[in-house]
Amino acid sequence: MSTFRNFKMVDYVVYGRGSFNQLEDILAPHRKDDLPMIFLVDHFFEGKELANRIPVRGADKIIFADVTYEPKTTQVDALADALKDEFGMVSGVIGIGGGSTMDLAKAVSLMMNNPGSSADYQGWDLVKRPGVYKAGIPTLSGTGAEVSRTTVLTGPTRKLGMNSDFTPFNQIVLDPELTANAPVNQRFYTGMDCYIHCIESLTGTYLNEFSKSYGEKALDLCRYIFLEKDTWDDECDDKLMMASYAGGMSIAYSQVGVAHAVSYGLSYLLGTKHGIGNCIVMNHIEEYYPEGVAEFKRMVEKNGIEIPQGICKNVSEDQFDTMINVSLGMKPLWENALGKDWEKIMTREKLRELYGKL
Repeated sequence: MSTFRNFKMVDYVVYGRGSFNQLEDILAPHRKDDLPMIFLVDHFFEGKELANRIPVRGADKIIFADVTYEPKTTQVDALADALKDEFGMVSGVIGIGGGSTMDLAKAVSLMMNNPGSSADYQGWDLVKRPGVYKAGIPTLSGTGAEVSRTTVLTGPTRKLGMNSDFTPFNQIVLDPELTANAPVNQRFYTGMDCYIHCIESLTGTYLNEFSKSYGEKALDLCRYIFLEKDTWDDECDDKLMMASYAGGMSIAYSQVGVAHAVSYGLSYLLGTKHGIGNCIVMNHIEEYYPEGVAEFKRMVEKNGIEIPQGICKNVSEDQFDTMINVSLGMKPLWENALGKDWEKIMTREKLRELYGKL
């Protein structure tokens, strides 16, 4: 008898322009005694209007998180330990920002209730206890972090998520107004993260009708935004927010593929941001996604984006080995992309050649 994965989704979703204004009412039932809500906010918003709109009550605390680099297990542990030292326990953790901020919020929530280091939980279904209440509020669209069952972290030996049924948010607030005026390059890179999710999911060996339904819709939205539209407007923000959600749902019941597996190595060694890393890799993997890469290049050209080149030119052979080890550790991604015999196809030599082109 087949066993089908029992997929844990986000508990509650609110969508709409201005929905951020409902945050106080949404959080009220989840406040416990005098325990604070912790707002982890992308440091980009320090001193900006959005920070003044956060419904701080009582002992609540706003922490502006430095997400210049993607979250590390050490950063997660330091935040969770500091909160335990200051408050003992908290009512919840609310992530406001891009994918890195939301991943940080999910991880800190989990580590409030799980012993040890977040590095102990990098892998699949290692988390044993629910975290504290957590909500995600994206201010960039594309990563799908708002709906995923993972929180991607760079640890001492690998870049790998805390993939578990305890990881998804209890609540997400999807307010496209919050994504207005995002930096053009950053918006493109996170949008391409969504596009690449779709290409990898829709051409993968794990594909099923659940993933296909969400992936095809997200792909249509990305094509409209990045190929058909000539100027960015509110409609683009609305549509990209839904593409991000649908793209995240598409990979929830399947997997990503080659671009993500290779970019994990870049991120681990060089600190390359996830969206940019995916774009750098996507530029060179026609062999695996010929149609997707051709379309991606049209999107890059139409939107006037410069994809970085030659980022591996000063990398030593030992460092190449490190990237290769991190990348080959992403077994479900490679299997989705290349099938059960993926190790015969993507050899260390072939991966070394690919990294050499980036």
